[in-house]
Amino acid sequence: MPVAGGTMERLTTLPGNHEVSLSPDERWLAIRYSYSNKPWELYLQENKPGSKPMQVTKSTTSDFDKYPWREPELVWFKASDGMDVPARLYRPAGSRRNGAAVVFVHGAGYLQNVHRWWSTYFREFLFHNFLADNGFTVLDIDYRGSQGYGRDWRTGIYRYMGGKDLSDQVDGAHYLAEQHGIDPGRIGIYGGSYGGFITLMAMFTAPGTFRSGAALRSVTDWAHYNHGYTSNILNTPLEDSIAFRRSSPIYHAEGFTQGNLLMLHGMTDTNVQFQDVVRLSQRLIELKKENWELAVFPMEDHGFVEPSSWTDEYRRIWELFWRTLR
Repeated sequence: MPVAGGTMERLTTLPGNHEVSLSPDERWLAIRYSYSNKPWELYLQENKPGSKPMQVTKSTTSDFDKYPWREPELVWFKASDGMDVPARLYRPAGSRRNGAAVVFVHGAGYLQNVHRWWSTYFREFLFHNFLADNGFTVLDIDYRGSQGYGRDWRTGIYRYMGGKDLSDQVDGAHYLAEQHGIDPGRIGIYGGSYGGFITLMAMFTAPGTFRSGAALRSVTDWAHYNHGYTSNILNTPLEDSIAFRRSSPIYHAEGFTQGNLLMLHGMTDTNVQFQDVVRLSQRLIELKKENWELAVFPMEDHGFVEPSSWTDEYRRIWELFWRTLR
């Protein structure tokens, strides 16, 4: 649209995400583009309606290109409080369906992962394709607190993390059972960081909903986490001890009465410190809880670096789901 106003004209037409830079003479658009199952590439396009983008880079390998990467369906389901919840759905081929499902919980809390471009959770995208190849249905939810859905959605977790953000996962499990023929007794849940926190809260406060959970680099006590992050949501431990206590998994560990729990954590984590999972492990020992285990990665920070660590982590998660849900 002209700066002075006028008719708005569409320049890009491909579905997905366009990050555009304009050339100095304004004749060309340099576009960083991706789609749900296509990683980011650089394109060049004339700056006028109807022009076609020309791909400049080719970053994927021939092996990557041979695999028929799924395009996740964008779906909405009804939450228990009447809200419509957005999600990505990965379906296995009809002949491969095994009646089991996995719910993935993205990290950060305030983040959007239900969209039509290449996700920052690309490893999980690959893993979800692998799960679907082996018969599992996968649901990836933009739960309460996620980015992109307005103020009320964002503030739905105020003073209670593990409240509506968790109930959205529980309602997602019900949606899978009611709409997609999933056995309600064979649903797993997993995620890292905030997703790991939600996984712990699910296993501790919603027993029976998920048979198995894998919690990666999880916050177990918000009083030990970054003040700048938690103070916007829970205030401070001194001002609002109730909010911190009801939002922290370590105070709900006695509720772990059903299912199987796998915790995984890097020992040099400078974001969610390793002491978090150590304290929770001690609490589970004191409570004489069974069917849980801890995998420690001595050389890893919050975001893993070594391919061997990523491989070991996802092997353990896969084996948990294959053993307990199949």
